[in-house]
Amino acid sequence: MEIKEALAKEFNIKTEYSENLINLLDEGSTIPFIARYRKEMHGSLDDQVIRNFADRLTYLRNFEDRKKTIVKTIDEQGKLTDEIIKKLDEAQTLTELEDIYRPYKPKRQTRATIAIAKGLEPLADIIMKQEKTDKTLEEIASEYINEEKGVATVEEAIAGAKDIVAEKISDDSDLRKELRTFLQKTAFILSNLKKAKEAKKTTKKVIDNSSKDRFEDKEGNDKNSSADTYAVYDGFKQEVSKIPSHRILAINRGEKEDFLKVELEFNEEKCLEIIADSYKIKNGTIFTEILKEVHQDSFERLIEPSLEREIRADLTDTANEQAIKNFEINLKPLLMEAPLKGKRILGFDPGYRMGCKLAVIDENGTVLDTAVVYPTEPFKKIDEAKAIMTKLISKYQVDVISIGNGTASKESEIFCADLIKTLSRKVSYAVVSEAGASIYSASKLGAEEFPNMNVNLRSAVSIARRLQDPLAELIKVDVKSIGVGQYQHDMPQKRLTEVLDGVVEDCVNAVGVDLNTASPSLLKRVSGLNEGLAKSIVSYREKNGAFETREDMLNVPKLGNKAYEQCAGFLRIVGGEEILDNTSVHPESYAGARKLLKIFKMTEEDVRSGKVAKLPELVEEYGEAKAAAEIGIGVPTMNDIVSELVKPGRDIREEAEHIELRTDVLSMEDLSVGMVLTGTVRNVIDFGAFVDIGVHQDGLVHISEICERYIKHPSEELTVGQIVKVKVINLDIAKKRIGLSIKKATEEE
Repeated sequence: MEIKEALAKEFNIKTEYSENLINLLDEGSTIPFIARYRKEMHGSLDDQVIRNFADRLTYLRNFEDRKKTIVKTIDEQGKLTDEIIKKLDEAQTLTELEDIYRPYKPKRQTRATIAIAKGLEPLADIIMKQEKTDKTLEEIASEYINEEKGVATVEEAIAGAKDIVAEKISDDSDLRKELRTFLQKTAFILSNLKKAKEAKKTTKKVIDNSSKDRFEDKEGNDKNSSADTYAVYDGFKQEVSKIPSHRILAINRGEKEDFLKVELEFNEEKCLEIIADSYKIKNGTIFTEILKEVHQDSFERLIEPSLEREIRADLTDTANEQAIKNFEINLKPLLMEAPLKGKRILGFDPGYRMGCKLAVIDENGTVLDTAVVYPTEPFKKIDEAKAIMTKLISKYQVDVISIGNGTASKESEIFCADLIKTLSRKVSYAVVSEAGASIYSASKLGAEEFPNMNVNLRSAVSIARRLQDPLAELIKVDVKSIGVGQYQHDMPQKRLTEVLDGVVEDCVNAVGVDLNTASPSLLKRVSGLNEGLAKSIVSYREKNGAFETREDMLNVPKLGNKAYEQCAGFLRIVGGEEILDNTSVHPESYAGARKLLKIFKMTEEDVRSGKVAKLPELVEEYGEAKAAAEIGIGVPTMNDIVSELVKPGRDIREEAEHIELRTDVLSMEDLSVGMVLTGTVRNVIDFGAFVDIGVHQDGLVHISEICERYIKHPSEELTVGQIVKVKVINLDIAKKRIGLSIKKATEEE
C-alpha cells in the first residue's frame, strides 16, 4: 500500500485529499496556511489533524527508508529471500522491522559470534535439529575440538554451541513478537526504594509542575529530591498495560536519581512454554536436557533483558507523548485567553529582599513608568509602598494591577487588596502566571526590547503585558518554561519544542497579527515567516513608515512570492485603504469577495461601516453552492470570507472567558469544607486539575470530582483559563492541601 493510501485509510479521508496534503507539505506550505486557505484540497481538516497527518507522514517515510536500508543490507550479505521480503512488507512498526533484521544486523562481539568464529556453528545446527544418532553428545562435540581456534575440550565445544543456539532463538522475530505481546499484556512494573547502602548520595534538583505524585510544588519551584520523595513508590506494583503515564515518568525519575529499583515481574514459566512451542524439544534424546538449558539461558540472558528494555522504552515513549499532549492541550487555551484591552495596567512582580518591581503600561503596552517598593519581609515599608503606588495609579489612571503568582505573591496580593480599599479611583487586580518571566527578563530579546531597563523591572513589564495581551507576551518566552504540564525537563526536548512551537504557530495565525505594530518575536511566528524576514519587515517599517496595503510587503527585501502567499492572510492592516486587509481573507480571494458583495448589491464601504450583517442569511437563501460557483471559490473558503466580512478586524479571543478581576483576597484560613467558590483552571494533568481559588495554594480537583460521567482524561471537560465553580471537600492547612470538587459544586446549583 502506498503512503498516501495508508494515510487516507488511517485518517478516514479521500485518497485525493491525502495526496494533496502530501504535495502541499512537500511544497513547503505551512500547516496554518493549508488549514485555512486550502480547505477544498483536504476536506476542511483542522490544523491539529493536519499536524498529526504530517507526523505520521514523517514516520511512514522513515519506516520506508529503514525498510529499504534493511533490504539492501541483507541482500548484500546474500541472504535475502522471498520469505524475508514478505515479512518486511507485512511489518507495521519500526520495532517489527528491527526484529526481522536482528539476525542479519552486524553484531558487536558476543559469546555466539566468538563460538561461530571457532567453527562451532555446525555443532549448534546438529543440536537444534535433534536428529537420532548412536553417538553421545560428547562424541559428536569431540569432532569440533580445535586448539588452534581456541576449542580445547568437549565442554568448551558444547558451551559454544549452546551460546549459538541461544542467540538464534533470541533472534527469532516471530518469537520475540509473541513474547513481547505476552509481557505487555501480563507483566507488572515493580519499584522499591533502594536501601541506603545501595543508593548513591544525590542532591540533584528537579523542576516540574506535577501532581499528587509530584516532587516539587505546583509552581515548579526547586526542591531537593530525597528517598521520602519517592516513598509512594516503595513496594509499588501495577500492570504494564494499565500503568498511567505520570507514574511511569515518576518512576523513571526516581530510578534515574538512584532512589528506586525498577523491574518487570512476569510468569517466566509461561515464557519458557512459549519458547518451547516454537522450538519443540524431543523427549528422550541426547539433546533434551541441553535444549532445556539453552531455552532458559536464551530467555534469561538475551530475550528477557532485551524485551524489558524495549517494553520500558515503549512505556516511556507513550508517557512522553502523553505528557507532551498535556502541554499541548494546556498551552493553547492559555495563549488564547482573552486580552484585557483598553486598560492601563500596573505590573507587580512580587519579591522579598529585592523588593516588588512595578511597571505601568498604557493601552498599547508602552511602558510609562517603573518603580520598586518594599512592602514585604524583611523591610515591610508598607506606608511608603502605598504612597508610591497611589501616586503611580493616580498619575497614569491605572485600571488594573497585574500580580505575578511567584515568591511573595500572597503577601503582595494582600497588600494590593488593602491598597485598593484606600483609593479614590476604581481599581481591581488579577493574579497571573509569571512562569518564564525571569527567563525573558534576562534574555537577549528582553535586552533588545528594553536595553536601558534593569533586568528585574523587565519582568514587571512582562507581568503587566501578560494580562493585557497573553499571546503577544507569552510567545517571547521559551514555551517549555510557561509551566502548564508535567515533567517538562524529562521530555525529549526536540520533540517537546516541536509540538509546542506548533501550538504557538497555530494560535498566532488563528488570531492574526497587526503588520504595523507587531514585534519581530511575534512576526516570526506567522506562517511563512522566520526570524530574518520578521526583522526585515520591522526594519522596512521603521525606514518607510507603516504598511498601507498587504501588497506592500512584496517590497520587503528577501520576502518573495512564496513567503507572501503563506503569510499575507494572517497579517492585518488596521485602518488601511483596503478593508479586506484587516480581515483573514487572503489576497488571492479579494476578487471573489468583491464579486460576492456585488451579487448582494453591497460594497467594501458597507463592510467598513458594518452594514453587511445580513450577508450570511442572504448567502444561505441564495444557495451556498450557487454563490460559490459564481465567484469561483469553494464553499468552505466562501463561508470563511462571509464570516470575515461580517466582522472585519475581529479578535477571536474575545469569545474566550475573561480573567477574573478581584478587589479582595482570601487566605487558606478563610476556607472551610463545604464552601463553594469561583476559580480559574491553572493546569490540567493526567488525574485532575489545579484550580486557583484566590488563595496562595491552588486546589486539586481529582478526575473523579470533575463530573458525574466517566472521562478518560480531565481535558475532556476542562481547559486552562476556564472559570469554574468548585466546592471545598477537604482541607489540610498544615500541609497546604486543598481538595476541590466541581461536580459537588454543580449539584448545589
